[in-house]
Amino acid sequence: MHRQRVIVRMLGVATAVALAATACGPQKAEPAGSASSVPSASAAGSTPESSPSTDAKPGDASPSPSASASESASPSASPSPTVKAVMANGDESEQVRELQARLKQLKYMTVAPTGFYGSKTTAAVKSFQGKNGLTASGAVDEATWKKIQSLSKKPTADELRPPTVNEVDAPDPRCMTGRVMCISKESRTLAWMIDGKIVSTMDVRFGSENTPTREGQFKVEWKAKDWTSTIYHTPMPYSMFFSQGQAVHYSADFAARGYAGASHGCVNVRDKGKLAALFDQVQVGDKVVVYW
Repeated sequence: MHRQRVIVRMLGVATAVALAATACGPQKAEPAGSASSVPSASAAGSTPESSPSTDAKPGDASPSPSASASESASPSASPSPTVKAVMANGDESEQVRELQARLKQLKYMTVAPTGFYGSKTTAAVKSFQGKNGLTASGAVDEATWKKIQSLSKKPTADELRPPTVNEVDAPDPRCMTGRVMCISKESRTLAWMIDGKIVSTMDVRFGSENTPTREGQFKVEWKAKDWTSTIYHTPMPYSMFFSQGQAVHYSADFAARGYAGASHGCVNVRDKGKLAALFDQVQVGDKVVVYW
């Protein structure tokens, strides 16, 4: 009986290793199967990455609640009671998006507009007010809004909604020929390139320190429009596998939590529509370059 148990356990280990090649999924504090031979399938818990460099709604990959809510707790963070705020911390609207785009034109913000007025927008407004002789409240009153409008131009559609939240990095030299998914860890972007020209771009995230996404030049080995992790049982739509168990795929976890999470080594994409279009264009054998 003891010998039978040993055999069963050995078969279980072998099965887990065999399935590890398609086991990428979002990081959770859960035990992994015996997949140590494939880094992308490890399940080591990791400290969440820093939040994305944009204002985001509370509960998303956003500034900490204490940072985004501090304005109401501090006398210096609220507009004068005699002046009605046009926009303030916690607001969400197209006008906020325009405000952020104008502040970016004026070099007070470096991130893409989100339409949500959080701690980064508050800090940018406060800095603008301080340098233009206005009350540095961090909230936009009528005088502040008029001043911002007078010093900036009406944002274009691309300024209001850039193709990626993250600014695309300069392509690696290996990306300049052929058909290639050019993936930069530095800018956290994927650029789909054909013969040196960028066709489309999208934001991506990677594995944690314990389950890193491999760097180097690879090729698309196989594709699966509907795929589920064989170890973590999490959906991996539009998977394009390029290095054993590592793949470019859509991640609902990335879409919901942003950079507060990580993959088990895969390249996560948060824009499902963009990835669906890319999936239809990419062919097995196309190049994949992952670089810093």
